[in-house]
Amino acid sequence: MKFYNRKKEIAQLKEIQKLSLKNAQFTVVTGRRRIGKTHLLLNATKGQPSLYFFVARKAESYLCQDFKQEMIEKLGIPILGEISSFGKLFEYLMVYSKGMSFNLIIDEFQEFFHIAPSVYSEMQHYWDVNKDESKINLIVSGSVFSLMHKIFENSKEPLFGRATQMINIRPFETSVLKEILTAYFPSWTSEDLLALYGFTGGVAKYVQIFMDGGAYSKQAMIDLMIKEDSLFLLEGKNMLIEEFGKEYTNYFTILSTIARGENTRAKIEAIVKREIGGYLTKMERDYSLISKTIPIFSKVETKNVRYTIEDNFLTFWFRFIYKYSHIIEIRAFGELKEIISRDYSTYSGKILERYFRTKFIEEKSITMIGGYWDRKGETEIDLISVNELEKVAEIIEIKRNADSIKLEKLKEKGYFFKKATGQLKDYQITYSGLSLNDM
Repeated sequence: MKFYNRKKEIAQLKEIQKLSLKNAQFTVVTGRRRIGKTHLLLNATKGQPSLYFFVARKAESYLCQDFKQEMIEKLGIPILGEISSFGKLFEYLMVYSKGMSFNLIIDEFQEFFHIAPSVYSEMQHYWDVNKDESKINLIVSGSVFSLMHKIFENSKEPLFGRATQMINIRPFETSVLKEILTAYFPSWTSEDLLALYGFTGGVAKYVQIFMDGGAYSKQAMIDLMIKEDSLFLLEGKNMLIEEFGKEYTNYFTILSTIARGENTRAKIEAIVKREIGGYLTKMERDYSLISKTIPIFSKVETKNVRYTIEDNFLTFWFRFIYKYSHIIEIRAFGELKEIISRDYSTYSGKILERYFRTKFIEEKSITMIGGYWDRKGETEIDLISVNELEKVAEIIEIKRNADSIKLEKLKEKGYFFKKATGQLKDYQITYSGLSLNDM
């Protein structure tokens, strides 16, 4: 699959590279696994003097041998004698960059935490000593969110405050998913687009696997995911087991419960049969895996809270793959596909709501967006978008099937919403319905 989008990120990275010609730059690039960080960085630095170091899990001395070879082949940097410490190698590059500007990309930077944690303090020392005269464009990237957060945002860590730029790589926008699907499958349907959005969430690697594998329709995507030796079957576990460590089964149980629609703390605790406050806080604050949502216009301290998994792929993985891992173990892939087909309408209805919310944020001129539900569950509105500057709002019902949308009922809900919250009194309000037809 060709390189798509990322125009803003590339422009930002090229501007940083220009700044490095005068002053050393230290950019931290984060993003979930498979989001396309490496591809982006290599694309943004193409044609420029650059070194690319990949931090594999092997002895520091062996890594240094690999990195030295990269330095000789790519930039012809002379190295005398053996260097078995990355700190010393970094010092050498910092000094060398005083006379030559170049990019240094260090990929999977968090892996030093397992290989040689002292690297971070050594880098801090050599950065502080040399940065004022250096013209290096240092870019470090990493996927394990908790470790990257610890390395750069924990005030007790040596590299705290050293980054000059922080860039978080986000998934493809819905318009880009349309562009990609159109390029490969011009006759796509809304069902196909919703499946691509729901299964990948715009994560570049997953999109690439589908497109390169010829899986353009909803069913073809399911067939590609649910089969012997599919990358997708172990992906959720591979992504998160390092984040959660030995307690991963507790976290996985909670995430699986949320994925199947039990989204309040009371309901989750009733199923997992344990107090989960600490787990929820860590997954929201430290791992950015779940979000705590409240009805629009509610006070921050409200207890009317619902939890959702932020990542579309992980929502699918916990809903269908982790939950039915016993079926996968006996390789009953046909039976699992039947279960997905049976439950897909309900599952994808929620994904459709997320699609339109995402699309509104990307395209609309709004200052606030969210859903509404009361404590008793009697009044629930799928989406409310608000422009506080122009005093306009849109109250929306979202259904897979347009025939299921009842605007009169929606207006009744809007009346109760305004009465309960006291909001939107002097706003121009539009009531509308959105379905698969409007994607």
